[in-house]
Amino acid sequence: MTDATPYPVDPATILVAVPTLNEERYIADTLYDLLRGAGAALRIVVADGGSSDATRDIVADIASRHDNVRLIDNPDRLQSGAINRVVSEMAEPQHRILVRVDAHSHYPPGYVLDVAASLMERGADGLATVMDSVGEGCFQKGAAWAMETKLGSGGSGHRGGATSGWVDHGHHAGFLLETFRAVGGYDTGFVANEDAELDHRIIASGGRIWLDASIRLGYVMRPTLRRLALQYWRYGKGRAQTVLKHKLRPRVRQMIPPAVFAVNTLAILLSPLAPWMLLLPLAYLAILGAVTARTLIHKRSVCALWVGPALLVMHMVWGAGFLWQVIRQKTGLGAL
Repeated sequence: MTDATPYPVDPATILVAVPTLNEERYIADTLYDLLRGAGAALRIVVADGGSSDATRDIVADIASRHDNVRLIDNPDRLQSGAINRVVSEMAEPQHRILVRVDAHSHYPPGYVLDVAASLMERGADGLATVMDSVGEGCFQKGAAWAMETKLGSGGSGHRGGATSGWVDHGHHAGFLLETFRAVGGYDTGFVANEDAELDHRIIASGGRIWLDASIRLGYVMRPTLRRLALQYWRYGKGRAQTVLKHKLRPRVRQMIPPAVFAVNTLAILLSPLAPWMLLLPLAYLAILGAVTARTLIHKRSVCALWVGPALLVMHMVWGAGFLWQVIRQKTGLGAL
């Protein structure tokens, strides 16, 4: 989409929020992806949570050459706080649409305008898009391939899916600002999963969320196993927060990781008394090995050897985070 091409949504009515925290590797490409074909009327606001790398300098340099790019502080550090702050500090009367962008992703030309157009055309309150997991290094590629499997994404429509439709949750891309404000924005008490929690409130208020599978982005996986583990620890805790806050019944696929963690952990702890119980974690590892072997054959790359370890971390750490948060909130234990 070029600046000269007419668009069904006026770019001046769109506010783009980009949370950052130490994103020097990706932030420049992300901003240029957003600027490409968007026009000078589109306001892009980077809310930085106190980066210790060159992120702020990179954004400031780009902002010095593009008047529609702004940099503000996010003392909350969390993504939820960043987006809320962009809305409270930078939204002006002409802004009707909020678009959320993650810094460590690759966006096609016209992404923001496509999100806004789809949101308005569907008459939706929220718009979700599809994330296709990608990676540059060997571990990232393996983790991305792990995410492509059923054991990784769990069949989520916004994780590599191809079907559009009304959903109860998806990767956050756009909102009507009126709806976002009406439900109170993001809950900044959430360490993660703030998107699913907000979706719940939007739907509970009578709103609707459309997943547009024709609009896709490349989500860059975490670069190391440790970083992936930290991410999924937060994911598990965040999901538990949502379940407990709204007294929800988790879906079956959401309870599989806690069950896997609990069964494997108990089997290992009880194995001195009942050695046969080791068959349970061994069977689990055999399944991961089979998925790894299949991916290795399909991708013809040694990077596929990371599929098994990545899945192991996704399941076990997510499950541990979920159970820890449930125990912590039910018993009043302090934060870990």
